[in-house]
Amino acid sequence: MAGFGGDSWLSEFSSCEQQAQEILEKIHERNKQQRSGANYSKLNSAIRVQMKKFSRDLVTLRQGLSKASSAYHITQRELERRQNMLDNLASKEKQLNDASKNDQVTAPNERSNLFGNQGSAGFHDDPWATEESEETRGLGVSDIRQQQTRVMDEQDQGLDVLSTIIARQKQLGQAIGDEVDLQNELIDDIQGGVQKTDARLLKETRHVKIVDKKSANCGMIVVIVLLLIAIVVVACIPK
Repeated sequence: MAGFGGDSWLSEFSSCEQQAQEILEKIHERNKQQRSGANYSKLNSAIRVQMKKFSRDLVTLRQGLSKASSAYHITQRELERRQNMLDNLASKEKQLNDASKNDQVTAPNERSNLFGNQGSAGFHDDPWATEESEETRGLGVSDIRQQQTRVMDEQDQGLDVLSTIIARQKQLGQAIGDEVDLQNELIDDIQGGVQKTDARLLKETRHVKIVDKKSANCGMIVVIVLLLIAIVVVACIPK
C-alpha cells in the first residue's frame, strides 16, 4: 500500500474494506461446493492468500494512521473516527477468519434474521452489521437456531419452576392467613371469657363485702342482747 495522507488513507481503507467483501463472497461460494471437489480447494486456497494480504494491509493502515497522528496531519476528532473505522475492520477480520474455518452455508440475510437486526428491505448493506456474541460466531444457521431453541426451552423451564414456587408461596400465604384468622377468633373467645370472669369476680367480691358487713352487725347485736340478759339476771337475783 502506498503513502498515507488525508484522502489517500481513506482510499486505501476503502480498498481494504472491498477486500473483506470479496473474501466474504468467496467464502460463501466455497461453502456451496463439495469439500472433495476441485473448486472447493481452489477457492479455499484463494481465501487463505487473500486473508493474508488483508491482514497485512490492515497493519499498514494502522501504521499509517499512527504516523499521521504523530505528525499532527489530522485532528483528534478525525483520528478517533478513523480509529473506530479500523476497529470495525479488525472485527470483520476476526469474523472472516471464523467464517473461513466454517464450511457450512450461512446466508447473511438468514443469519441477520436470527438476531432480529435486518433492515427495512430484509437485509443489511453491511454484511457484518449484525452483532453476535463469541458463542455464536463461527456457528451455522442451524446451530444458532438449535442454540436459541435450547435457550428458550431453558427459559421456559425456569419460568415453570418460578410459577410453581409462586403458586406454593400463594398457598402457604393463604394457609397462614387462615391460621391467623382462627387464632384471632380464639383470642376473641378467650378475651370474652376473661371479661365475663372479671365481671363475676367483681360481683362475688361485692357479695362478700356485704356478707362481711352483715356478719359484723349481727355480732354486735348478739353481744348487746347477751349483755341485756346478764343485767336482767343480776337485777332479779335477791340480795
